[in-house]
Amino acid sequence: MNEIQDIIVREMKVKPNIDSKLETRNIVQFIKNYIQSHSFIKSLVLGISGGQDSTLAGKLCQIAVNELKEKDIDCQFIAVKLPYGEQKDADEVEDALKFIQPDRTITVNIKPAVDQSVQSLKEAGITLTDFQKGNEKARERMKVQFSIASNKQGIVVGTDHSAENLTGFFTKYGDGAADIAPLFGLDKRQGRQILAYLDAPAHLYEKIPTADLEEDKPQLPDEEALGVSYAQIDDYLEGKQVPKEAKAIIENHYIKNAHKRELAYTRYTWPKNQTDFE
Repeated sequence: MNEIQDIIVREMKVKPNIDSKLETRNIVQFIKNYIQSHSFIKSLVLGISGGQDSTLAGKLCQIAVNELKEKDIDCQFIAVKLPYGEQKDADEVEDALKFIQPDRTITVNIKPAVDQSVQSLKEAGITLTDFQKGNEKARERMKVQFSIASNKQGIVVGTDHSAENLTGFFTKYGDGAADIAPLFGLDKRQGRQILAYLDAPAHLYEKIPTADLEEDKPQLPDEEALGVSYAQIDDYLEGKQVPKEAKAIIENHYIKNAHKRELAYTRYTWPKNQTDFE
């Protein structure tokens, strides 16, 4: 493991291997501690896509909330369905919800708001590409979740894990925006491992990961967009050797997307020490 890999592994907090039971308990306890340390929190809000990450985060949130209720602490988990019109994998969203068993489910169709935003920009002389419209969808979903959280005295839960954080594979101030990110410190395979431990339906964590934001490329696999497999990213994060080409792609993603992992830079936080990466 070279110097830059060591820096990234330490920053991303990924362990070479995990004990599923212990890791589950640690994450659930983190969520409970955060709620108990902030008396204003009465709800946890999370968008459910039917994919691995939101299914895992949702289940862990519901477990935490159920345990708090046993101590007479008033809190609820609100799962949010956020389709853009008709969702292609709507059945998997329903399967995820059956597994999670959320206290409450809210559905908000983001299509009218996204389409109006795109049209308003077009009238102002700004025509978004399909990719940019995809980011518009992610940011509208973020806005909806924060609006619900504000209305229900809650916080927004993020699904960002370390494989996603490393590559910057999220929309800045979109799905990357949240109050807490309980999955950070896990890579993709470790998330699957915990879902298997929790007896989740296998098809929810064995499905091909996709952000599904682009209409020109529906259900585009994450790995195709990234140019590297999650198995290689996970190996890298666990301190293992990966092929030279994959290593270069991973480290390029990390450096190129550093701005996504920060709040707005100030003259005191940028530029960073470039010698760390030379």
